[in-house]
Amino acid sequence: MVAQSEASGGFKRVLVLAFCVAGIWSAYITQGVLQETLSTKRFGPEAKRFEHLAFLNFAQNVVCFIWSYIMIKLWSSKSAGSAPLSKYCGVSITNTIGPTLGIEALKYISYPAQVLAKSSKMIPVMLMGTILYGVKYTIPEYICSFLVAGGVSTFALLKTSSKTMKKLANPNAPLGYTLCFLNLAFDGYTNSTQDLIKSRYPKTSPWDIMLGMNFWGSIYNAVIMFIVPFLFSNWPYANGFEAVNFCRAHPEAAWDILVYCLCGAVGQNFIFLTISRFGSLTNTTITTTRKFMSIVVSSVVSGNPLSAKQWGSVVMVFSGLSLQILLKWKRKKA
Repeated sequence: MVAQSEASGGFKRVLVLAFCVAGIWSAYITQGVLQETLSTKRFGPEAKRFEHLAFLNFAQNVVCFIWSYIMIKLWSSKSAGSAPLSKYCGVSITNTIGPTLGIEALKYISYPAQVLAKSSKMIPVMLMGTILYGVKYTIPEYICSFLVAGGVSTFALLKTSSKTMKKLANPNAPLGYTLCFLNLAFDGYTNSTQDLIKSRYPKTSPWDIMLGMNFWGSIYNAVIMFIVPFLFSNWPYANGFEAVNFCRAHPEAAWDILVYCLCGAVGQNFIFLTISRFGSLTNTTITTTRKFMSIVVSSVVSGNPLSAKQWGSVVMVFSGLSLQILLKWKRKKA
């Protein structure tokens, strides 16, 4: 009876894990396809581009804020020991800038290139650790970083297909990759500060963090995209009024933006569930494989053909990431 009960529990655990994998993959792969669609597609008979990609960040802030508020009311409650809303005021600035830079990069480089560039997060972490804190890494860890850095660099140097280049608004690889790496730098600060908030206020739930970050993010983006353009007519940054008018004229774009935001909110649900049931390492494994699948789907569905050498670079990057995950699993097991 005990063995049967354990087998039943194990089977249920496998089902939950499969549910989490399916949820994360479907939500974020769909979001990636929509992000690429909005950055490359031409809408309407006049074949206009949706130029205001930063508007995606504002829309997602609003949707995720509403979503987290509903989740807290339905499944949780803000306890007395959770971090106050004011604690997210500062870090939300970097959380607003970082994703915006990553989205803007799609004007200059392809979606697969953006995914690969953002997959090299471990490199600035290791550099900062070595230079600032004197952290010593093992040879396998250096091999991981070499594979990732080499793969991203090789991909960046290889010629992108003319079909892909024609889809980009303003092809400019150096600028696109620079925006991606700045995105990584801001994300690194954001993540470390979120961890600090969580450690100081242990009763803070993921929903509390999601609520606080998106509350301030919505305010910052609203000021940048609506209030500032209203005061300064020659504002060079993304204009919220123009983005809304574009969505009114092209409902298809508005629908894509809404689904894009909902995918982000639902995806975070599955990430929270995965971390709570299986730990952050399992979540890292799932999200890493999802990035690889996003490149495959982009190449097949969105018509971003990659050359054999570019696929070699992709395999190189994800070999390094897979080795990194394997090393973490071994440490955890030990």
